[in-house]
Amino acid sequence: MEKFKCLLFFVVVSLCSCDAYKILAVFPMPSPTHGILGDNMVKHLLNAGHEVTYITPFASKQKSNPKLHIVDVTDHHNFFNTDLLDITQILAGSMNFKDPNFVFSMMMNIAAMTLEHRDVQKLMKDPQQKFDVIIGEYMFADLYSTFPAVFQCPYIWFSTIEPHWMIVNLVHGPMNPAYNGDYMHANIPPFSFMQRVQELWILLTGLYRHNNEYYKREEEVYQKHIVPILKEQGKPVPDYKVLKYNASLLLGNSQVAIGNAVPLPPSYKHIGGYHIEDEVKPLPEDLKKIMDNAKNGVIYFSLGSNLKSKNLPDELKKGLLEVFGGLKQTVLWKFEENLPNQPKNVHIVQWAPQQSLLAHPNLALFVTHGGLLSLTEAVHFGVPVIAIPVFADQFLNANQAQHKGIGEKVDLTYNLHKDLKIALDKVLADLPRYTARMKELSTAYHDSPMKPKEALNFWVEHVVRTRGAPHLRSVALQVPLYQQAYLDLLVVLLAAAVAILLLVKKILCYFKSQKSIKQKEN
Repeated sequence: MEKFKCLLFFVVVSLCSCDAYKILAVFPMPSPTHGILGDNMVKHLLNAGHEVTYITPFASKQKSNPKLHIVDVTDHHNFFNTDLLDITQILAGSMNFKDPNFVFSMMMNIAAMTLEHRDVQKLMKDPQQKFDVIIGEYMFADLYSTFPAVFQCPYIWFSTIEPHWMIVNLVHGPMNPAYNGDYMHANIPPFSFMQRVQELWILLTGLYRHNNEYYKREEEVYQKHIVPILKEQGKPVPDYKVLKYNASLLLGNSQVAIGNAVPLPPSYKHIGGYHIEDEVKPLPEDLKKIMDNAKNGVIYFSLGSNLKSKNLPDELKKGLLEVFGGLKQTVLWKFEENLPNQPKNVHIVQWAPQQSLLAHPNLALFVTHGGLLSLTEAVHFGVPVIAIPVFADQFLNANQAQHKGIGEKVDLTYNLHKDLKIALDKVLADLPRYTARMKELSTAYHDSPMKPKEALNFWVEHVVRTRGAPHLRSVALQVPLYQQAYLDLLVVLLAAAVAILLLVKKILCYFKSQKSIKQKEN
């Protein structure tokens, strides 16, 4: 009987456990935020029992795991070092992160560096390397879609920001610009007439660049670094355009409660918040004491991981200290060095466990740079925000927070201390309303059939189990854009209208000539 029970136990365990898959995770962007996204995705895949090969520039931070294999691209930091972001140039407006050509060139260079990296080349040239699925981070270049040609397996895109036309176009088609804004311009729908015109122009010019200039530059990289490997291994050489639009799934670091409720293809899956820990880690004793003793609540101020508060101009540091010193709340400022003349209610922390702080009941307000990870954490824990966007999607996130009534936006200028004081006075005077609205949003965010990390694992495994999830592939990929927009019908109608006008003109001319003949006869 005991043997039968043991046998039954092992049968049940084997049925309940999922198959372990070999997964290639491509996250080569040398930015701390992207490292957080990549590290946590890999962690959840490993916890689910999968074997992961991880292309990352943060190799030194990885914990040893027998199922984790690191492909180290730390060299990427030499090309893109976040310490080089000069806050004075940003304040002066001399760094234009809204230039699509600048953004594409920078991201394509990182993608090309990844594909030509010696260790990545070694991985691709090894005929023993097999994967069940590949997950690639999308950063405004499509080159990672070429990995499946080498490893002959399904591909999943991962988008780091809210749904936008560039990434959705790869699995479905361009999003409707009448109510979907370009992330760089940060418009919030419903749009005005001029905003709709602007969004349409951005989409049309963007599609032209991606289908022509950008496509040619990426195809050159494909031909140089991927095609020789395919030929050497005797594998088919697909057209780059086929690979570009052949992803099985699109995982988005987004949640509809935080962004906009827009139509998305079945292959788009929200998993935003998967980087947030299930169990909040306890605060260090010194921070716990500050938080627990803050009778009037705590305001936490952080400019994120890419920008350093220490690089702010001295007059701004002094002005911000004066503003914070005038508050009754305790202020925690994530700052990389000690500041002189600190007010008694201001505490400087060079590092802070952000999630643990946001989870504390005394945390009243979060002053943030507006990064999507920080905003998602604020929504997760129900803390209102004041956003100071600096670049990329932070402007969209800040506008979204303001639009949803969960916070306010302040521009990063030399008047930051003055504008922040106005925003602080506004939010703190009406804090219960902002907090209540954030709690409502937090409830919607949490009310889901699966946790983000569970959704991540389910959909990755689903793609493998269904051999590329062809049932999720959008039919729109088979329909040219001119047909989707009924431009062919418009041409037919215009041609018919012209034909009718010409016929009417011919008839009128005929009757006019007949009338002239009769007049001459009379």
